[in-house]
Amino acid sequence: MGIFASALRLPRLAAAIGLAVTLAAPARAQDTIKVGLVAALSGQSAKSGEAITRGLQVAIDEINAKGGVLGRTFELVRRDDESNPAKGLLAARELVQKEKVVAFFGGIDTPVSLAVVPFANSSKVPFIAVWAAGTGITRNGAEENYVFRVSAVDELVDEAMIDFAVKIHGTKKPGLMLINNPWGESNEAGLKKAAGAKGLPVAGAEKFDNADVDMVPQLTRLKEAGADTLFLVANVQPAAQVVKSLDRMGWNVPVVSHWGPAGGRFIELGGPSAEKVDMVQTYSFSGKLSPKGEQVLAALKAKYPEIKTLADVTPAVGIANAYDAMNLLALAIAKAGTTDGPALRKAFYEIGPYVGLIKTYETPFSVGNNDALGKGDYIFTHFKGAEIVPVGQ
Repeated sequence: MGIFASALRLPRLAAAIGLAVTLAAPARAQDTIKVGLVAALSGQSAKSGEAITRGLQVAIDEINAKGGVLGRTFELVRRDDESNPAKGLLAARELVQKEKVVAFFGGIDTPVSLAVVPFANSSKVPFIAVWAAGTGITRNGAEENYVFRVSAVDELVDEAMIDFAVKIHGTKKPGLMLINNPWGESNEAGLKKAAGAKGLPVAGAEKFDNADVDMVPQLTRLKEAGADTLFLVANVQPAAQVVKSLDRMGWNVPVVSHWGPAGGRFIELGGPSAEKVDMVQTYSFSGKLSPKGEQVLAALKAKYPEIKTLADVTPAVGIANAYDAMNLLALAIAKAGTTDGPALRKAFYEIGPYVGLIKTYETPFSVGNNDALGKGDYIFTHFKGAEIVPVGQ
């Protein structure tokens, strides 16, 4: 009887084990740590969204290969903001409320990020900016600030741009060409302040919109006012129109730009003169790389076979900022021991040294400073064909 009873129990035991496996599999699938991305994945700035995606995904692959964090692996969930603030806010809400991401990253556009900031702070879910540089994104006045950034900061970029122009071009009277939105306003204030600190009179500040195709009137006013260097703040399409308008005028004036032109088809849309524009960046894969740089570049080539040359990892800034930001988030989660928002926010301020792609971060964030990069972390670059290389190469 004992043998017979055992035989009867075996199918039941097997069925029970099978049911347990069936039930456990979805649980394991749901046990990933979801992180989100709100970025331009289509349109003129789609290359920026692609670069950010690649940086995040390579970092996630590396972390997951080591077992993840808290015994869980990461999963990236993306939404296209189409460079539209309203759509960006809706995307952020969907990621947090429906997808249950523990944190989310932001893309290229300052207006989109500024629209998302109040939601991130009210929902107590960390929002990590990896491109948009508007000063007010992190310096937003919130008592409990859930917005962190591994990217440039307009106020510091403006100082760096003025310093570079004076040193390289001998600038004495800057003229400002600014996109007509909050990002342009942020840089107008910063550039005027930085120029004033060096005793430089500003020839003027001209505005234009994304859809404008002729900037000759604005440029003519700056030329007549004696501008000897132009400071450009715009993303790909309008920046290309500025360059083409300069060509139509025959005005060969130095142009020092924020990094907007790096985020898409600037060299194609702007024509040959686009190579003359000097742009601020935080990283370049061109030239001699650190061991971390070699490691990341090899991982990119292995994961994305379409990468054949260094031109195919342009814009490097999106990759590098996102890669370092993802690793810093993982360190914060490990430090917090949880993915709970308030605990995670506190842990960001407790992260120790991390050898990143852009630099070694000793204490990336501190109370009162939610920006991991400073003025000394910027480099100046220009297009050489389709590749973005440091000035001098």
